Amino acid sequence: MADEIPEPPAGFVLTKGRGPFSTHNGPYYHRLGAGDLVEQAFYALPRHTNGIGIVHGGMLSAFTDGLLAAAVGRGTQKVGVTIHLSIDFLHMAREGDWIVGEARMSRASRDVAFADGRLHARGVDIVRASGVFKLMGRPG
Repeated sequence: MADEIPEPPAGFVLTKGRGPFSTHNGPYYHRLGAGDLVEQAFYALPRHTNGIGIVHGGMLSAFTDGLLAAAVGRGTQKVGVTIHLSIDFLHMAREGDWIVGEARMSRASRDVAFADGRLHARGVDIVRASGVFKLMGRPG
């Protein structure tokens, strides 16, 4: 039986065209925000959890990494490859939660960009993060 995912939070639509890793871990959703805010979400399925039903820290980390990189991409129009990722786990999320992330690029130089973000579920912040990204040209 396929995992059933309820309707996403208001304004979120299915994200397509992600890389193989993110496609495998998703599905992910996004909402087109105003200005520099990047918003993404995923529904916590059983495969996203650890043995006690809490969303695995590795899943939250991978999702957060992509969220911050998307903020850098929006801010610079370049691909950002992670140099450093700092994550604080503030609270837990469980199977059946919508995990919503918000991120912004804080600054960029010619070669490096910085971003900050947070994840929340059920109105509670669950992750706070910051990252440093090496800026690359877009492939293709």
